[in-house]
Amino acid sequence: MEIIAQSAFAEIAALLVLAFVTGFVGIILRQPLIVSFIAVGLIAGPSVLDLVRSDAQISLLSELGIAVLLFLVGIKLDVKLIRSLGAVSMLTGLGQVAFTSIFGYLIGLALGLDAVTSLYVAVALTFSSTIIIVKLLSDKREIDSLHGQIALGFLIVQDIVVVLAMIVLSATGIGTASDGHGGGSVLAVLGSGVVMVAVVVAFVRYIADPLTERLARAPELLLIFAIAQAAIFAAIGDFMGLGKEVGGLLAGISLASTPYRETIAARLAPLRDFLLLFFFIALGSSLDLSLLGTHVTGAVVFSVFVLIGNPLIVLAIMGALGYRKRTGFLAGLTVAQISEFSLIFVAMGVSMGQVPQDALGLVTMVGLVTIAASTYMITYSHQLYTLFEPILGVFERRGTPREPSESTDSRQTSYDVIVFGLGRYGTAIGIRLQKHGVRVLGIDFNPQAVRRWRKLGLDTEFGDATDPEFVAELPLAQATWIVSSVPIHPTGLSHEDTRRTLIQLSRTAGFRGRVAVASHHQSDTETLLAAGADLVLEPFQDAADRAAELLCGAPEAERTEIPYIETEGKEAS
Repeated sequence: MEIIAQSAFAEIAALLVLAFVTGFVGIILRQPLIVSFIAVGLIAGPSVLDLVRSDAQISLLSELGIAVLLFLVGIKLDVKLIRSLGAVSMLTGLGQVAFTSIFGYLIGLALGLDAVTSLYVAVALTFSSTIIIVKLLSDKREIDSLHGQIALGFLIVQDIVVVLAMIVLSATGIGTASDGHGGGSVLAVLGSGVVMVAVVVAFVRYIADPLTERLARAPELLLIFAIAQAAIFAAIGDFMGLGKEVGGLLAGISLASTPYRETIAARLAPLRDFLLLFFFIALGSSLDLSLLGTHVTGAVVFSVFVLIGNPLIVLAIMGALGYRKRTGFLAGLTVAQISEFSLIFVAMGVSMGQVPQDALGLVTMVGLVTIAASTYMITYSHQLYTLFEPILGVFERRGTPREPSESTDSRQTSYDVIVFGLGRYGTAIGIRLQKHGVRVLGIDFNPQAVRRWRKLGLDTEFGDATDPEFVAELPLAQATWIVSSVPIHPTGLSHEDTRRTLIQLSRTAGFRGRVAVASHHQSDTETLLAAGADLVLEPFQDAADRAAELLCGAPEAERTEIPYIETEGKEAS
């Protein structure tokens, strides 16, 4: 400990080792890194190991991490997605923000918090973690499902609220502290904001595309440029009174329209995670765990409110808009936590002297509880739906008009084969079967895949292979085959295998035909056959067998061309 106290390098090394150990334990417990990072900050803080001595260096890395984080939020701020999803994203996003803010504020007052602190905490509770939600939905291969796309839409609405809230916070915080926010007026800050937005607009229109295209020839230089853009905008924003956070956001927005934004975001993500570690270390070193006990009641109340209230309001709004209770429930679970922005938002208020330090401790406790709990809620969302489905009927309008608009009226039609999973492989199977005169019905819960099949002239239904009600309503009586072309990629987070679930549900619904499932892993074959599959398709092995036959002189069959499908490998379950 004496060596660590005398050397900043040794201190950072010890913190990184602690982060690794804590993160490894978090992985075993199936928790996202943000929970481990918060735990690292608390453990390294003065209440436990008291490792933090180099406050200036850690604070600098922390501020750079926040700038990079908000830069990546800005570069992903795709307003087109909101327009593509229509009213549901706007109404659900704004409805959830309004509900959480109003009722969170009233709960804060009831718990004895003053009006300003209650307002800060209430607004902080409205932000959900885009990083965690996207990661979990991607792991479950649900990012392209209807509820996944809707969740992304209202997360973007939340990001816009973050921008506005931080701008308002910076403006109203003038003169409250000496950290660069003082010495001006609200009008001056608003004027500065207009100037920075104008600079961003001019940059986007005249400079961004040609500059990034030139820099893309040297990827390392493009990465350095992106970091420099985030840092300089954050510094300018801080100097002009808007704060580093707003500057970082505007830096990301300035590059959001370039064709290289995904490349930049992918390369910066590991740096963001590394630097954010120091934000949580700085946060933990400023918290006294002995004081957190005074907020246990408040943390429990706010945590229950976020874990239950946020999903319910999303479920209610989506039900009113005509979505099925299953879609609303799965989308609602994604907002059952607060995010790293919540902590950053309250930390800004603390730095400007508008809220006390213990408010940050309260929000940190809520973050730990809700992020940890919601991770399991999203991971096991289908099991939770099965558990609560009997009492969710009140949230569903009769007819669910939003979802059948993507579907064919297949209930009055009989089919020979029903194909689940309409990616490249499933589409190839469907087209070839139809060419041979086989009546085919396609099923997917990716709305884009459903529309693509309809354009190809194939009958399709929007639905989920793991939904017992949906499977039971399908025209199974005349079908001779059910085919699942959904590839399974184990994530370690869920033991659910859509293929086995589909076999069980179809048999329970009275299907008497045969079931074929696709597998990319030969080791799955025996398991799937034991689960009731009549045929296991192995696309790579089958293609290799046919290629060998052709190379050995077998007659070549007429090829059936299918349109290129960009969403290869994204079949829904």
